[in-house]
Amino acid sequence: MSDVLTAPLDAFVDIVGESNAVREHADMAPFLTEWRDRYHGRAALVLKPGSTAEVAAILRLANETGTPIVPQGGNTGLVGGQVPFEKGNEIVVSLARMNRVREVDPAGYTMTVEAGVILEQAQNEAEAHDRLFPLSLAAQGSCQVGGNISTNAGGTAVLAYGNTRELVLGLEVVMADGRVLDGLRALRKDNTGYDLKDLFIGAEGTLGIVTAAVLKLFPKPAERATAMIGVADLNRVATFFSMVRNRAGTNLTTFEAICRRGIEFVLDHGDNVRDPIGSKSAWYVLMELSGQRDTGEMTTLAEAVLEEAFSEDLIEDATLAQSIGQARDLWRLRELLPELQGPEGGSIKHDVSVPVARIPEFIERANARVCAMIDGARPVPFGHFGDGNIHYNISQPKDMDKATFLTHWDAVIEAVHEIVLELGGSISAEHGIGRMKRDLLSEMKSPLELELMRHIKTGFDPKGILNPGKVL
Repeated sequence: MSDVLTAPLDAFVDIVGESNAVREHADMAPFLTEWRDRYHGRAALVLKPGSTAEVAAILRLANETGTPIVPQGGNTGLVGGQVPFEKGNEIVVSLARMNRVREVDPAGYTMTVEAGVILEQAQNEAEAHDRLFPLSLAAQGSCQVGGNISTNAGGTAVLAYGNTRELVLGLEVVMADGRVLDGLRALRKDNTGYDLKDLFIGAEGTLGIVTAAVLKLFPKPAERATAMIGVADLNRVATFFSMVRNRAGTNLTTFEAICRRGIEFVLDHGDNVRDPIGSKSAWYVLMELSGQRDTGEMTTLAEAVLEEAFSEDLIEDATLAQSIGQARDLWRLRELLPELQGPEGGSIKHDVSVPVARIPEFIERANARVCAMIDGARPVPFGHFGDGNIHYNISQPKDMDKATFLTHWDAVIEAVHEIVLELGGSISAEHGIGRMKRDLLSEMKSPLELELMRHIKTGFDPKGILNPGKVL
């Protein structure tokens, strides 16, 4: 594929109409970078199709002309998969206008939505039908379902409901040559050969463009018990998790761990926030139990679990929300944390997973390694303890400037990933590969796995027009 775009731009614009195309570089700016401000791309054009037929027409023309296409959802990705490269020869295809909820089937517990539906809109639509769509992310007010599918997004409810992969029953996908794969089936069982939809989930737009999906819905919880718990160390967090899981079973829907430094960042830079517990602890657990009957059973169970944990010296202090508002305040501390690291300066971030039982060992070893490499480094680990996914972030030393700190990026990433792999973990738990981790993929995958992935890519996109240079 040529680095110089030779396709007639007007022909692409004619597909969506002039009002749905962005030609001027200044107007393209929101589509050419991401919120961490790490990648800054250029594009020949931004197209905003309004239908599957328009996406198909774009890809037919792109395939004929060898034009590279970068699919983009809400542009909330964290590894650069949705951002074009700097050459300026790619066309960005934004799915934002494809934002219809096509069907809700409460009896069948499914919902069919287009790729551009905002995640929060999907959640609200399910709730309006007395159902739950459980995918929940900090960016849910702006991320799109198509992007969630293409990155196999995780979030805070994976412990109970699984990643996005477990929440998708069927997909509509436009292939590289413009043909439409109509797989919008709402079947729970369909054992008829290869499950093609799973190839597109987590493929980051490199195999096809997801235009619609059939999503799984669940019964809406009638009762939630939300608590913030102070814990002295991570070994106690791990023991407490095992105890709660044994007692609560599937009623345990959230178990998030946050270090004290993370809480302090939120308190220092957030509005209308307060310390969740009177005393200070090294670690905090945000725990939520959910049940289908509004009988107070979850509150009773939470109280019993906390009482037992106190008696066994597993926890230091706890607060159990007494209202929806109090629960929302506890959740807000967790949701604000990723963005409120910014005011503390540069941050080197990792999205990794290790076996749950080895989380304490991972964080202890990573902290020691990083602080030995950078004097005064401030680790800020937090994340989804219950499914082993830790966002291992390091904020710059207070007496170091941001530019100097970020020169350590590659060395720190390599050191932390080395520990992750020694513990049998993954270098990408829920954010994907994109640009950032493309060259690190060989650390995780065997030569045979990479060979098979390349065969799949070539088979689905023989001309290499779909999000080239991402993932592989």
